Amino acid sequence: MSAPGLARGLVAAGSLVLAAGVVLGAVASHAAGRAPHPEAARLLQTAVLYQLVHGIALVLAGVLARFGATRWLALAGAAFGAGVLAFCGSLYWLAFTATSAGIVAPLGGSAFIAGWLLLAVHALAERTP
Repeated sequence: MSAPGLARGLVAAGSLVLAAGVVLGAVASHAAGRAPHPEAARLLQTAVLYQLVHGIALVLAGVLARFGATRWLALAGAAFGAGVLAFCGSLYWLAFTATSAGIVAPLGGSAFIAGWLLLAVHALAERTP
């Protein structure tokens, strides 16, 4: 993918993740008391926080791609997106259904960590002008 294409895709994905995070935060503030899981409010707060932080990370990756896209940057963006889906999604699922998604949350957390490490590799990788 070209640098402009990657940049646009990451910024768009990050913006959608952020918009959904705001919506889910609003829903969570009204629905937490009626959710079946006894720790729903805490679960939803954690999910929204991680979703917003990693939405910003996606936008950041898109901005960095404007200065030169690398496979590391593309992989970082993919990892952040996967983390949002797996980690945040499993917490939303648990809060609203009181049913565990099993190992999905730890896999999502691992994706977040991988995304940050890949972003570091992008920053440190030697690139020719």
